[in-house]
Amino acid sequence: MVNCAKILLLQGLTLLPVWTLWAWGIQTNEVAAQPTPIVITDAEAYFPDQPGFQWRYRGRLREGLVNEIADVMFENISTVKGEEVINGITLTVFHDTNPGNQGPSDSYYRRDAAGIRYYGSKPGTTLERQMVPYQIIRFPIEIPSSFQQLNRKGLDLGLDLDRDGRNERVDVRAAVAVKGQESVSVPFGTYPKAIRMEARMVMRVHLSKSGRIVRGSDVMTVWFAKGVGLIKYAERQLIPLLNSGKDRLIEITEELEEAILDHQPALSLQRSKTPPKRVLTYHPLHHELLHVSFPASLEPDP
Repeated sequence: MVNCAKILLLQGLTLLPVWTLWAWGIQTNEVAAQPTPIVITDAEAYFPDQPGFQWRYRGRLREGLVNEIADVMFENISTVKGEEVINGITLTVFHDTNPGNQGPSDSYYRRDAAGIRYYGSKPGTTLERQMVPYQIIRFPIEIPSSFQQLNRKGLDLGLDLDRDGRNERVDVRAAVAVKGQESVSVPFGTYPKAIRMEARMVMRVHLSKSGRIVRGSDVMTVWFAKGVGLIKYAERQLIPLLNSGKDRLIEITEELEEAILDHQPALSLQRSKTPPKRVLTYHPLHHELLHVSFPASLEPDP
Protein backbone atom coordinates (compact mmCIF):
# COMPACT_ATOMS: atom_id res chain seq x y z
CA MET A 1 0.00 0.00 0.00
CA VAL A 2 2.05 1.67 -0.55
CA ASN A 3 5.67 2.15 -0.85
CA CYS A 4 7.47 2.44 2.45
CA ALA A 5 9.39 5.31 0.92
CA LYS A 6 6.19 7.09 0.35
CA ILE A 7 3.39 6.68 2.64
CA LEU A 8 3.81 9.00 5.42
CA LEU A 9 4.46 9.54 9.02
CA LEU A 10 2.17 9.51 11.76
CA GLN A 11 0.41 10.90 14.59
CA GLY A 12 1.77 11.95 17.97
CA LEU A 13 0.30 9.11 19.93
CA THR A 14 1.93 6.32 21.88
CA LEU A 15 1.22 2.76 20.81
CA LEU A 16 -0.83 0.87 23.35
CA PRO A 17 0.90 -2.09 24.98
CA VAL A 18 0.94 -4.59 22.15
CA TRP A 19 -2.63 -5.23 21.26
CA THR A 20 -4.59 -4.68 24.36
CA LEU A 21 -7.16 -4.11 21.64
CA TRP A 22 -8.88 -7.39 22.38
CA ALA A 23 -9.44 -6.49 26.01
CA TRP A 24 -12.31 -4.01 26.02
CA GLY A 25 -14.52 -3.50 29.04
CA ILE A 26 -14.04 -3.16 32.79
CA GLN A 27 -11.35 -5.18 34.50
CA THR A 28 -12.52 -7.50 37.24
CA ASN A 29 -11.05 -10.38 39.17
CA GLU A 30 -12.72 -12.72 36.71
CA VAL A 31 -11.12 -13.63 33.41
CA ALA A 32 -13.33 -12.51 30.53
CA ALA A 33 -14.56 -15.23 28.21
CA GLN A 34 -12.52 -15.34 25.02
CA PRO A 35 -14.25 -15.78 21.66
CA THR A 36 -13.64 -19.02 19.84
CA PRO A 37 -11.07 -18.23 17.16
CA ILE A 38 -11.83 -18.74 13.47
CA VAL A 39 -8.98 -20.32 11.52
CA ILE A 40 -8.72 -19.52 7.80
CA THR A 41 -6.91 -22.58 6.45
CA ASP A 42 -6.95 -21.44 2.80
CA ALA A 43 -5.45 -18.04 3.59
CA GLU A 44 -3.41 -17.97 0.37
CA ALA A 45 -6.67 -17.59 -1.59
CA TYR A 46 -7.00 -14.06 -0.16
CA PHE A 47 -3.69 -13.00 -1.73
CA PRO A 48 -3.71 -13.99 -5.44
CA ASP A 49 -0.42 -13.22 -7.15
CA GLN A 50 -0.37 -14.78 -10.60
CA PRO A 51 1.82 -12.81 -13.04
CA GLY A 52 -0.39 -10.53 -15.13
CA PHE A 53 -3.11 -10.13 -12.50
CA GLN A 54 -4.12 -6.49 -12.20
CA TRP A 55 -6.25 -4.35 -9.88
CA ARG A 56 -7.44 -0.78 -10.49
CA TYR A 57 -8.28 1.37 -7.47
CA ARG A 58 -10.12 4.64 -7.00
CA GLY A 59 -8.25 6.69 -4.44
CA ARG A 60 -8.83 9.75 -2.32
CA LEU A 61 -6.17 11.81 -0.54
CA ARG A 62 -6.97 14.46 2.06
CA GLU A 63 -3.92 16.37 3.22
CA GLY A 64 -3.00 19.60 4.97
CA LEU A 65 -3.27 21.43 8.25
CA VAL A 66 -6.35 20.46 10.20
CA ASN A 67 -8.21 23.63 9.18
CA GLU A 68 -6.84 23.77 5.60
CA ILE A 69 -7.47 20.43 3.90
CA ALA A 70 -6.83 19.70 0.21
CA ASP A 71 -9.03 16.94 -1.22
CA VAL A 72 -7.64 15.06 -4.25
CA MET A 73 -8.94 12.06 -6.20
CA PHE A 74 -6.47 9.71 -7.90
CA GLU A 75 -6.15 6.31 -9.58
CA ASN A 76 -3.71 3.50 -8.83
CA ILE A 77 -3.20 0.37 -10.94
CA SER A 78 -1.40 -2.55 -9.30
CA THR A 79 0.02 -5.35 -11.46
CA VAL A 80 1.89 -8.56 -10.67
CA LYS A 81 5.03 -8.18 -12.81
CA GLY A 82 6.39 -11.64 -12.08
CA GLU A 83 9.33 -13.03 -10.14
CA GLU A 84 12.82 -11.71 -9.52
CA VAL A 85 15.75 -13.38 -7.78
CA ILE A 86 17.50 -11.07 -5.30
CA ASN A 87 20.39 -12.35 -3.19
CA GLY A 88 19.40 -15.90 -4.07
CA ILE A 89 15.77 -15.48 -2.95
CA THR A 90 12.89 -15.66 -5.43
CA LEU A 91 10.47 -12.79 -4.84
CA THR A 92 7.17 -11.74 -6.38
CA VAL A 93 7.20 -8.19 -7.76
CA PHE A 94 4.19 -5.86 -7.73
CA HIS A 95 4.21 -2.63 -9.71
CA ASP A 96 1.92 0.22 -8.63
CA THR A 97 1.39 3.25 -10.83
CA ASN A 98 0.39 5.72 -8.12
CA PRO A 99 -0.11 4.28 -4.61
CA GLY A 100 -1.39 6.92 -2.23
CA ASN A 101 -1.00 9.47 -5.05
CA GLN A 102 2.77 9.30 -4.56
CA GLY A 103 3.97 8.09 -7.96
CA PRO A 104 5.11 4.68 -9.29
CA SER A 105 6.86 1.99 -7.26
CA ASP A 106 7.81 -1.69 -7.28
CA SER A 107 7.44 -3.82 -4.13
CA TYR A 108 8.88 -7.25 -3.34
CA TYR A 109 7.29 -10.12 -1.39
CA ARG A 110 7.83 -13.77 -0.56
CA ARG A 111 5.23 -16.26 0.60
CA ASP A 112 5.85 -19.60 2.29
CA ALA A 113 4.01 -21.87 4.72
CA ALA A 114 4.53 -19.38 7.55
CA GLY A 115 2.97 -16.43 5.73
CA ILE A 116 4.12 -13.40 3.75
CA ARG A 117 7.24 -11.31 4.20
CA TYR A 118 7.99 -7.91 2.73
CA TYR A 119 11.44 -7.43 1.17
CA GLY A 120 11.38 -3.74 0.30
CA SER A 121 10.61 -1.43 -2.60
CA LYS A 122 12.11 0.56 -5.45
CA PRO A 123 12.62 3.41 -4.96
CA GLY A 124 13.29 2.69 -1.29
CA THR A 125 14.51 4.70 1.67
CA THR A 126 17.49 4.56 4.02
CA LEU A 127 15.17 3.62 6.86
CA GLU A 128 13.34 0.87 4.99
CA ARG A 129 16.57 -0.83 3.93
CA GLN A 130 17.56 -1.25 7.60
CA MET A 131 14.37 -3.13 8.47
CA VAL A 132 13.49 -5.48 5.62
CA PRO A 133 12.59 -8.27 5.42
CA TYR A 134 9.76 -8.46 7.95
CA GLN A 135 6.49 -10.35 8.34
CA ILE A 136 3.23 -8.80 7.16
CA ILE A 137 0.87 -11.82 7.21
CA ARG A 138 0.96 -15.03 9.22
CA PHE A 139 -0.50 -18.34 8.03
CA PRO A 140 -2.88 -19.80 8.88
CA ILE A 141 -4.91 -16.65 9.52
CA GLU A 142 -6.60 -16.80 12.90
CA ILE A 143 -9.45 -14.44 13.82
CA PRO A 144 -8.85 -12.69 16.18
CA SER A 145 -5.07 -12.65 16.46
CA SER A 146 -2.14 -10.24 16.46
CA PHE A 147 1.63 -10.17 16.21
CA GLN A 148 4.47 -7.68 16.46
CA GLN A 149 6.05 -6.75 13.14
CA LEU A 150 8.93 -4.59 14.29
CA ASN A 151 10.62 -3.34 17.43
CA ARG A 152 13.84 -1.62 16.37
CA LYS A 153 15.77 1.19 18.04
CA GLY A 154 18.39 3.69 16.98
CA LEU A 155 17.90 3.38 13.22
CA ASP A 156 19.09 6.03 10.76
CA LEU A 157 16.02 8.03 9.69
CA GLY A 158 17.81 9.16 6.53
CA LEU A 159 16.68 12.75 7.10
CA ASP A 160 18.17 15.78 8.86
CA LEU A 161 15.02 17.33 10.29
CA ASP A 162 16.65 19.93 12.56
CA ARG A 163 19.26 21.00 9.97
CA ASP A 164 22.33 20.43 12.09
CA GLY A 165 24.13 18.34 9.48
CA ARG A 166 23.31 14.99 11.11
CA ASN A 167 20.56 12.51 10.29
CA GLU A 168 18.13 11.85 13.10
CA ARG A 169 17.86 8.45 14.81
CA VAL A 170 14.50 6.74 15.14
CA ASP A 171 12.85 3.93 17.12
CA VAL A 172 10.18 1.99 15.25
CA ARG A 173 7.53 -0.30 16.68
CA ALA A 174 4.74 -1.89 14.64
CA ALA A 175 2.08 -4.56 15.11
CA VAL A 176 -0.69 -6.17 13.05
CA ALA A 177 -4.08 -7.45 14.27
CA VAL A 178 -6.60 -9.59 12.43
CA LYS A 179 -9.87 -8.06 13.59
CA GLY A 180 -12.64 -10.09 11.98
CA GLN A 181 -14.75 -10.81 8.91
CA GLU A 182 -17.37 -8.35 7.69
CA SER A 183 -19.33 -7.22 4.65
CA VAL A 184 -17.59 -4.55 2.57
CA SER A 185 -18.95 -2.74 -0.49
CA VAL A 186 -16.61 -1.16 -3.07
CA PRO A 187 -17.24 -0.08 -6.69
CA PHE A 188 -16.29 -3.59 -7.89
CA GLY A 189 -18.91 -5.30 -5.70
CA THR A 190 -19.97 -6.38 -2.22
CA TYR A 191 -18.01 -8.99 -0.28
CA PRO A 192 -19.83 -10.45 2.74
CA LYS A 193 -16.86 -12.10 4.48
CA ALA A 194 -13.90 -9.85 3.81
CA ILE A 195 -11.07 -10.19 6.31
CA ARG A 196 -10.31 -6.95 8.13
CA MET A 197 -6.80 -6.30 9.43
CA GLU A 198 -5.38 -3.33 11.25
CA ALA A 199 -1.74 -2.24 11.34
CA ARG A 200 -0.44 0.25 13.90
CA MET A 201 2.96 1.84 14.09
CA VAL A 202 4.70 4.26 16.40
CA MET A 203 7.92 6.14 15.68
CA ARG A 204 10.09 8.06 18.14
CA VAL A 205 12.41 10.42 16.28
CA HIS A 206 15.39 11.64 18.32
CA LEU A 207 16.37 15.15 17.18
CA SER A 208 20.16 15.32 17.27
CA LYS A 209 20.40 19.08 17.82
CA SER A 210 18.14 19.46 20.86
CA GLY A 211 17.75 15.89 22.10
CA ARG A 212 14.00 16.31 21.86
CA ILE A 213 11.86 13.32 20.87
CA VAL A 214 9.12 13.73 18.26
CA ARG A 215 6.47 11.02 18.41
CA GLY A 216 4.21 9.96 15.62
CA SER A 217 1.87 7.11 14.79
CA ASP A 218 -0.02 5.61 11.89
CA VAL A 219 -3.13 3.43 11.68
CA MET A 220 -4.00 1.51 8.52
CA THR A 221 -7.06 -0.73 8.03
CA VAL A 222 -7.23 -3.16 5.09
CA TRP A 223 -9.86 -5.56 3.76
CA PHE A 224 -9.12 -8.70 1.71
CA ALA A 225 -11.66 -10.82 -0.20
CA LYS A 226 -11.18 -14.47 -1.11
CA GLY A 227 -10.08 -14.96 -4.70
CA VAL A 228 -9.76 -11.21 -5.28
CA GLY A 229 -7.17 -9.82 -2.87
CA LEU A 230 -7.16 -6.31 -1.46
CA ILE A 231 -10.50 -4.58 -2.00
CA LYS A 232 -10.05 -1.54 0.24
CA TYR A 233 -7.66 0.22 2.56
CA ALA A 234 -7.96 3.32 4.73
CA GLU A 235 -5.17 5.17 6.49
CA ARG A 236 -5.12 8.19 8.77
CA GLN A 237 -2.17 10.14 10.16
CA LEU A 238 -1.65 13.35 12.08
CA ILE A 239 1.94 14.51 11.67
CA PRO A 240 3.22 16.89 14.36
CA LEU A 241 5.18 19.74 12.75
CA LEU A 242 8.42 20.37 14.59
CA ASN A 243 8.15 24.08 15.44
CA SER A 244 4.68 25.33 14.63
CA GLY A 245 2.67 23.39 17.22
CA LYS A 246 0.24 22.38 14.48
CA ASP A 247 -0.61 18.98 13.07
CA ARG A 248 -0.65 17.93 9.46
CA LEU A 249 -3.51 15.58 8.56
CA ILE A 250 -3.14 12.87 5.92
CA GLU A 251 -6.00 10.52 5.07
CA ILE A 252 -5.81 8.02 2.22
CA THR A 253 -8.41 5.54 0.97
CA GLU A 254 -8.33 3.23 -2.05
CA GLU A 255 -11.27 1.09 -3.21
CA LEU A 256 -11.27 -1.59 -5.91
CA GLU A 257 -12.96 -0.52 -9.16
CA GLU A 258 -11.80 -3.22 -11.54
CA ALA A 259 -9.76 -6.43 -11.55
CA ILE A 260 -8.19 -8.65 -14.18
CA LEU A 261 -7.68 -12.08 -12.62
CA ASP A 262 -6.96 -15.44 -14.23
CA HIS A 263 -6.65 -13.64 -17.59
CA GLN A 264 -10.36 -12.76 -17.61
CA PRO A 265 -11.58 -9.41 -19.03
CA ALA A 266 -11.85 -6.95 -16.18
CA LEU A 267 -15.56 -6.19 -16.38
CA SER A 268 -16.62 -9.80 -16.92
CA LEU A 269 -15.07 -11.08 -13.70
CA GLN A 270 -17.84 -11.55 -11.16
CA ARG A 271 -17.57 -12.27 -7.45
CA SER A 272 -19.44 -15.55 -7.96
CA LYS A 273 -16.76 -16.86 -10.32
CA THR A 274 -14.44 -19.57 -9.07
CA PRO A 275 -11.32 -17.98 -7.59
CA PRO A 276 -8.15 -18.24 -9.68
CA LYS A 277 -6.88 -21.81 -9.54
CA ARG A 278 -3.19 -20.95 -9.44
CA VAL A 279 -1.82 -19.28 -6.35
CA LEU A 280 1.97 -19.26 -6.12
CA THR A 281 3.55 -21.68 -3.71
CA TYR A 282 5.42 -18.78 -2.20
CA HIS A 283 5.70 -15.04 -2.53
CA PRO A 284 2.38 -13.30 -2.94
CA LEU A 285 -0.15 -10.94 -2.81
CA HIS A 286 -1.59 -7.74 -3.59
CA HIS A 287 0.91 -5.00 -3.10
CA GLU A 288 -1.36 -2.62 -1.20
CA LEU A 289 -0.68 -4.26 2.09
CA LEU A 290 0.50 -3.85 5.59
CA HIS A 291 4.13 -3.14 5.11
CA VAL A 292 5.13 -0.35 7.46
CA SER A 293 4.83 3.10 5.95
CA PHE A 294 7.28 5.92 6.33
CA PRO A 295 7.15 9.52 5.24
CA ALA A 296 8.56 10.73 2.00
CA SER A 297 7.30 14.17 2.89
CA LEU A 298 8.65 14.39 6.42
CA GLU A 299 10.72 17.55 6.26
CA PRO A 300 12.00 20.29 8.55
CA ASP A 301 9.66 23.16 9.25
CA PRO A 302 10.37 26.23 7.12
